[in-house]
Amino acid sequence: MDSAAPASASATPVVAGIDVATAAVRVLCADARGTVLAEGRAPLPQPVRDPRGHSEQDAATWWPAAAEALRQATSALPARGAEVVAVAVCATSGTLVLADGDGVPLGPALMYDDRRAAGLNARAQEAGAARWAALGLTVGPTAALGRVGWYAAHAGDFPGAARILHTPDLLGHRLTGGPVPADWSHALKTGYDPLAGEWPTEVLDALGVPARWLPTVRAPGTGAGTVSARAAAETGLPEGCEVRLGMTDGCAGQIATGAVRPGQFVGVLGTTYVLKGVTRELVTDPAGALYSHRHPDGWWLPGGASNTGGEALARTESERLAELDTAAHARGPASCVSYPLRREGERFPFVAAGARGFTLGTPADEAHRHRADLEGVAFLERLALERVRSLGVPVAGPLYAAGGGSRSVLWNRIRATVLGLPLRVAERAETAFGAALLAAAGTLHPTLDEAATAMTGEGHLVEPVPGEKAALDASYARFVAELERRGWLSAPSA
Repeated sequence: MDSAAPASASATPVVAGIDVATAAVRVLCADARGTVLAEGRAPLPQPVRDPRGHSEQDAATWWPAAAEALRQATSALPARGAEVVAVAVCATSGTLVLADGDGVPLGPALMYDDRRAAGLNARAQEAGAARWAALGLTVGPTAALGRVGWYAAHAGDFPGAARILHTPDLLGHRLTGGPVPADWSHALKTGYDPLAGEWPTEVLDALGVPARWLPTVRAPGTGAGTVSARAAAETGLPEGCEVRLGMTDGCAGQIATGAVRPGQFVGVLGTTYVLKGVTRELVTDPAGALYSHRHPDGWWLPGGASNTGGEALARTESERLAELDTAAHARGPASCVSYPLRREGERFPFVAAGARGFTLGTPADEAHRHRADLEGVAFLERLALERVRSLGVPVAGPLYAAGGGSRSVLWNRIRATVLGLPLRVAERAETAFGAALLAAAGTLHPTLDEAATAMTGEGHLVEPVPGEKAALDASYARFVAELERRGWLSAPSA
């Protein structure tokens, strides 16, 4: 990665990470040790969704919100004591907008969950079947590729259409004053082939998409230009500050934990459970439960998302969770087995559209049920790691841990014991911090690996509980056997 000009001799060089989420833009400024020196936040309008599956947001609001959040952060930096040398933008995967030659949106952005192009995505899947098989990808109903086809089919409604912009592409244009490349992370669901390093012309032709609409694509962390005088005046960033390419929010969150080297994996326990890792070679999953982004250094980032996770506790008021954790800890391993799936269908580590949650045995009370649910999610995590290993992927311990569920000491102990390896709970697993790391690679530090080592911290280690291992292993065996009995999981996969 190329290097930026250093900050003035009297100033501490810092980087800024921008996270454009669904409801807000967040900015975080950090120094070379990962110390967060300033933050900013500005709201975005909620997407407009309708019963047809349409999901839209006013793309014209992205830049004013980003500029406001940047002004808050840069004005909070120590006066004459810190200078931003690089900035990167990360956002939701699959959100895009059609723009004119000056990068001005020609209509609302079509969001990551917009389903209007489900039929076009089915056509794209068929037209590029061999390519997607080589990548281990499936073009699903909400893929961004179909939305590009939808724009092409309605091109007459958008006079002056010149290019497709992902969220970071639009902000990059505003920051630099001209077009910037797309990163291969945000471009993945738009159809970019990171293995061949090209757009899928056979698919674009099938959808009638003009090739000139698609941006040049580069690796995340690549320099994309510098902050213009106009953007500097609007944001408080210094003119000439490096603008570097980001990644999708999920990938940025993974990088923020420090899991950036082959063999390292992170389990993100939020509303749902997500497993993401790093491999040297592309891994394809015949079942389609796992798919890969490309690492900034050319490696691969396999990952999968379950339909269970922290949502298992949705019925419990947050103020009671600590009380239940205490009671469940005193109880020890549950005598019943739970698969706490709160909606029909599973997508990782196995794919079963008809999967439903179950409980084997009867919980004695609420604390018993709570403990069984925590164990059930840990069983799914173990099954996910076993699925990854069955595909020939090495997994090195400790497992990095992130997400709201990782704040539970009890849950972390259960997970470590079920997995048979320690967890390293990340200090900051935030998208904006991941964006800051991408900005730091090649500016504050020579590489992403060195940036992650220096800036993410060690977190804290959670070791397995030897005295509970046998009981949890026995319950895990019952869990797997029940999945097999119901026909959702084949014996070889387990």
